[in-house]
Amino acid sequence: MGLEQKLGDMGIVTTSLEKVVGWARSNAIWPMLFGLACCAIEMMSTQASRYDLSRFGMELMRASPRQSDLMIVAGRVSRKMAPVLRNLYDQMPDPKWVIAMGDCASCGGVFNNYAIVQGVDEIVPVDVYVAGCPPRPETLIDGILKLQEKIKKEPLTKWQ
Repeated sequence: MGLEQKLGDMGIVTTSLEKVVGWARSNAIWPMLFGLACCAIEMMSTQASRYDLSRFGMELMRASPRQSDLMIVAGRVSRKMAPVLRNLYDQMPDPKWVIAMGDCASCGGVFNNYAIVQGVDEIVPVDVYVAGCPPRPETLIDGILKLQEKIKKEPLTKWQ
């Protein structure tokens, strides 16, 4: 008995180009390394063998902004680092997304002073906030899954 007889008639599959492109974009995200503090250790552990971010289409973290479409800001951003962060964001190709990982990146955390940016959304637009101090790898994976759902729903006309 062949495979064709077991499966039967598969028929015709139709969908829109927008859904196919959204699916392809959401399952082939290339994140950029931007670890600034203790959250970076948790971000690195999501890429390791126990949590294996490769299952979600993120094979490896890129060191170059020109090869990345996702910036994970992990940790506190100082006022000195803010122009560098913006410069890297501007070098990323469109479409691009940002995840603010941890309380320090989201709102400054416990560092309520003049030297720390009180939320990375002052510098770059943030798509997903991941809470915690530092957030566990499971929390980052949940944030990435939320970003994938957001990318699937984005219209193609947004990036033209």
